[in-house]
Parts: sequence; C-alpha cells; structure tokens
Amino acid sequence: MANRKKQKGSDTAVQGTNDSSVVSKVSAAAQGYFHDLFLQHFVCKVARRAPLINRGYYVRWRAVDHCLRSFLKVTQHCAKRQILSLGAGFDSLYFRLYADAALDRAVIFEVDFPDMTRRKAALIGSNVSLLELLHSQPELSPTGPVYVSSSQYNLLGVDMRNETQVEEALGMAGLDLTAPTLILSEVVLTYMETQQSDDIISWAARRFPEALFVLYEQIHPQDPFGRIMQEHFIKLNSTLHALLKYPDSNAQKNRFLDKGWEQCVCMDMNEFFLSLINDDERCRVEHLEPFDEYEEWHQKCSHYFILTASRGSLTAKSLLLRPTEPLQRPARNPVALFVKTQPVLVEGLGMASTMLDGGHILLTGGSSRTTRGAPNRVLLKGSEGWSSVHVESSAHLSVRLYHTATSVPGGGTLIYGGRSSPLNPIEGLIKISFHLDDSHGPDGVIEHNEEQMVCTGPHPPLRWRHSATLVSHKGKDFLFVFGGKNVSEVVLGDGYFLDLDMQHWTEMAVEGEGPEARHSHSACSYKGGLVLFGGHGRRGKPLGDIFMMKQNKRGFCWEKIDTQPPLCARYSHGAHVIDDYLIVVGGVWLHSDSVPGVAMVNLSTHCSLEFNLDTTSVPWPLMLHSFCSELMVEKETELILLGGGGNCFSFGTHFNPQLVTVDLGPVLTSK
Repeated sequence: MANRKKQKGSDTAVQGTNDSSVVSKVSAAAQGYFHDLFLQHFVCKVARRAPLINRGYYVRWRAVDHCLRSFLKVTQHCAKRQILSLGAGFDSLYFRLYADAALDRAVIFEVDFPDMTRRKAALIGSNVSLLELLHSQPELSPTGPVYVSSSQYNLLGVDMRNETQVEEALGMAGLDLTAPTLILSEVVLTYMETQQSDDIISWAARRFPEALFVLYEQIHPQDPFGRIMQEHFIKLNSTLHALLKYPDSNAQKNRFLDKGWEQCVCMDMNEFFLSLINDDERCRVEHLEPFDEYEEWHQKCSHYFILTASRGSLTAKSLLLRPTEPLQRPARNPVALFVKTQPVLVEGLGMASTMLDGGHILLTGGSSRTTRGAPNRVLLKGSEGWSSVHVESSAHLSVRLYHTATSVPGGGTLIYGGRSSPLNPIEGLIKISFHLDDSHGPDGVIEHNEEQMVCTGPHPPLRWRHSATLVSHKGKDFLFVFGGKNVSEVVLGDGYFLDLDMQHWTEMAVEGEGPEARHSHSACSYKGGLVLFGGHGRRGKPLGDIFMMKQNKRGFCWEKIDTQPPLCARYSHGAHVIDDYLIVVGGVWLHSDSVPGVAMVNLSTHCSLEFNLDTTSVPWPLMLHSFCSELMVEKETELILLGGGGNCFSFGTHFNPQLVTVDLGPVLTSK
C-alpha cells in the first residue's frame, strides 16, 4: 500500500512537469523563437520566462520538429503514416502540423495518464478553434480510454507502463502496426523506473517493423551542472531514473541497439544547434531578446540530447545526420590537480579580481544570491589564512558585471567596462588605490581612493566580457582593451591602447593578422606584449586559438601559435603566465562528457597538456565559469579561484560559496 501511494505521488508530480513545460513553450513562442498559435489554448495564464529558458525550449522544439519533418518527408509517398506520442501532455503537435498542411495521409496518436488526457480532452472540447481543426466530426468520450477520436487525431488515456492496456487502446483507436510510425518521447521515459522504460523501447522495436523512435532527455548526471539538475528533479519528486544506467550519448545509443533497434544516432543539443541549424537562423535567435547567459546556455545544451533510432529501410532515411567536424577531444594527463576549500565566503559571479601589494586580492562588482551588485571586498592573506574585508565604494563601481580590473605600474587598479544588464553597459574608467597595513581586521573597512579617470582621444565603444591587459612599448605603459560584446554587437574584434601616463586613447601600429572577434577570452601580459587565448566566437562556438602580440620597432605584431596537441576550445576561463608557460583554468567547452580543468602551454615549444581537477574534497558542485582566478605571488604553485557559478536553466542558481585553491605543483614539475 505504501509503495502504491508513493508511486501515485510520483505520477502526480511527473504530470505537474507538463503544466510548467507548456507555460515555458508558450513564453518562447510569444517571443518569436518558433511559431505556434495553439499552445496558448492549453494554459490558464501566460508568463514570460527568462531568455535562457526561452532558448532552452526553442532548441528542444527545433530538434523534435526537425525529426518530425524529416520523417514526414521520407514517408510522403506512403499510403499511411503515423505518429505515436508517448506522454504527450498538453503538446500542440497535431494542431500545428495540421495547420501547416503537413499531415497528408498521416494520423497522430497521443498517449498519457488518464487524468492528464481527460484534462486535455476537456480543453479541446470547449475550444471552437481546436475542434475546427479535427478534420472530421470528432468523437469525445468522457470515460476513455480513447478520449478524442477523429480521422487524423486520437487522444488516449492509459498508463504507458501497462503494455497490454496500451496495445488494446491503440487497437481501439485504429493504430496500424505495419504502417511507418514515428514514436516520440520528450522527457517522459526517464521519469519511469529504468526497467519499465527499457520495456517500452523493446516493445516498440518488436511491434513496429518500420519505425523511427525520437527521444529527447537529459544526460551527464555527475558533473556540477548535472548534480544541480538531478537535485532539482528529486525535490519535485520526479527522479530522472534512466540517467543512472544511461548517463551519456554512447550509453543511450547502445541502449536502443541492444533493445532491438537497427540503427541509432544520438547528439547533444550543442551538436544539434551548431550543426543542424543554419547560421541565419542562429543569428535570428541571437537577436530576439537581450541575452548574456552563454555559459549556462552551452551547459544546458550539453545536458540534453536528441536521439533517433530506426527499424526498416524507409525510416532509416530520417535518422539525424552527425556533424561533419567532430570536436577536438582533450588529451588528458593522468595526474589530477588537488582542489581544496578555504573558510572564507566569496560568493558572486561576473566579478573582476586583481592582486594587490602583500598578496591581497581585490574583488569588485558581480552579482550574488541576494543582490545584483556584490559587495566590493579585499581578501587579506594572513598567518591564519584568508579573511574578507568590505570596501565602501560608490554604486557606480559596485553594480557592474563582466568588467576588468588591471593592476598598473605605480600602484592602483583600473576598472574598465562591464554592464549592469544586457541593455546597460557602464561608461568610464575608474582608478582605485589602497594603503594596506596590518591594522585592518576582518570586521573593519579598508579606506581607499576612488578616482574617475578623464581620458582624451577617441574612446572605445562601451563593452563587457572583454580583456584589458598591461603592455609596454619603448618604456611607455599602455592598457590594451580587446574584444568583448555590447548591446549592438554579439562579439567585438577591435583593440584600443590607453597611454597611462597621458591618460589618452592613442593609436599604435599593430601588424599581422589578429584574432577574430570574440568575448569571454583571456589575455595575459607577456614580455611587454600579451598572449591571448580562447573566447566565444561569432558563430556561437568556443575558440581554441592562441595569439601573441609581440613588440616590434613600430609597435606590435600579432602571431598565431599552433599547439601540439591542439588546445581544446573554451571560454569564460581564467589564465596566467608563469615564466614561459600559459596556465588556463576552468571555463566552458562543448565536450559534454567532461568539464575543463587546467591546461598548460609551453609558449616556447608550443606543447600543451590538459589536467583534470580532483574536487573530491569540495562538498558542493564547483562550477568554474564566470569566476575569478589569481596566482599567489609568494608561491606560484597555488592558484586562487574566487566566485563562479550561474543560472542552471530552470533548475535554480548555483554560486560557489567559498574560495578554493588549486595546487599547480604537478603542472609546474611537468615543465
């Protein structure tokens, strides 16, 4: 009895995910991500979702629609073809396809829990606009199992886990097992016990000789994002069961092949979005509404997949096509770098950091759990460890994200760029200087001088997610600002020099073919010039190239560096130079089976190594994007990681709560 009650409670919770999902789909459609006039008839109240959620439902809609259209195209000359939607909920699939005149000689069957189906049937029966699209006079039954029956649309209320009941209901509705059939499951099977979902996949393979199975679900439960995702569904009493046995694309593919399907293709949503949606469409989506959650977008897409499995020669033609350019896989060193937490709170994302005299660290801006403007603070390194001291500063300095903080000769830090929202970049250049001594305790407030710099010359356009690096030429120091993005440009590829002595934006000769436009890259001072790596490119892909900007007689010259093996593309990472070595930590890449650790590049020999991070001692998910990193001055084997995290799609926001350190010893000894 207890197990029956528990199962009923879980079934009810799973049905509740439908109501949230359809509201999100309506929001995405209302913002122009896709065209669907019928979803609105299945919601009581329209709510606008965040841009990240709109994008997430857009790519889901596009992936499923791509498979549906492909199936309908390859079966267009068949006398009859069918779509069987499992756990259809309040999907408007039939109505939008019928309105598009895409259902010639096609019949749609939808199956869901009786309670869910009864609700949907009532909505259809009371809506003239929907009833008119049922083609022939529909039969509406209040008792089921076939709640709506028409020549091209049938709505069935039955528990999918009961094979006998499903077959009987489908037989009553007129399903033809010999006709080419697309079987659709959008985030449905994973809510069942794994054996039950396996049985459904096997049943479909046995009963349909000519069929295409389309599955959209989650993967990768054990990385930081995956842990947050799992916790979310557990709290909703809607555990994702299949994740444990089938955690990645290969496991899902083998699952279908082992259950009787002849061919199978599986790709995560990053692969789908970047390879099966054309540039014009991606550009259109980019400009639909202000957006600046790239890290979370790529992570969400790496944790969902679209799969097509086929039986029969005809439906095999509608399998997904794999990308022509496979991702460069990281060549991992077997040594893992140890990460440990420090007892000091530094929650925040989108902050900027810089090293001060005495090995102390300044943190500015960003957003935290409670406010958009995280408090500015100085982290003091004492004999007993780290402590945090707040810095009283103007709101103009505090409320900004994705800006830069650059230490300059003679003391002081330059704060440049950033934004308060994707529609509000921040003007001006601020110089902060401190006088630090041992008299400041963790509860005190550090006094500082905050100066709004007045610079002459043609100013750079406002931007954020850029780099601002100290370079020098013929004894003069310059701040070099490169790349980023702003309100009108998805990525910027321009560079500007600020003469620090004259406080004048000036032109400098820069020869050679420079880096393409990008944001969220890194640029580190190196031998008077700089070394630039990675970033987010114009086409929505991470970049993995390295450029040096070297001094010459006239100014500077760009030189591209090709590493062996090639460094894996990433962005939103941290980077530092130690002697002739570039150290890269964290970030976001498109390898859904792993997360970036630490990479080392020998800038003389151009050899590279990738190291995993050992985070077993960190009790919470460590998300290394939108974070800050600093290299300790007195011992360059310790890397300090501060803040980081992000909005995990619709699963909640995660902030790394504490400072963590990484021991770079194994990296540096491998030099």
